[in-house]
Amino acid sequence: MANKKKTKDLKVTSDELQDLQSLVTAVNRLRMQIGELEINKSMAIERFNQFRKDLSELEAKLKNKYGEVSVNVEDGTLKEIPTDETNKKN
Repeated sequence: MANKKKTKDLKVTSDELQDLQSLVTAVNRLRMQIGELEINKSMAIERFNQFRKDLSELEAKLKNKYGEVSVNVEDGTLKEIPTDETNKKN
């Protein structure tokens, strides 16, 4: 059986302590970065959903004003969307 020191007398080497502290610091830093990224992701999703809602509302206004048309987002020209005759019969 190997000679063991009492727990209160045990201590890691300074190199081991430095390695341990460096790794714990790195892990904690990455946890913080992940948390920040998750917050940013959540905020971006909220903005994205708001933009989609705003876009849907604008599309409804344009449809109400111009009817069933396609809008060219480059120059604003309107193109009538042909209605499918088969859908009218059903």
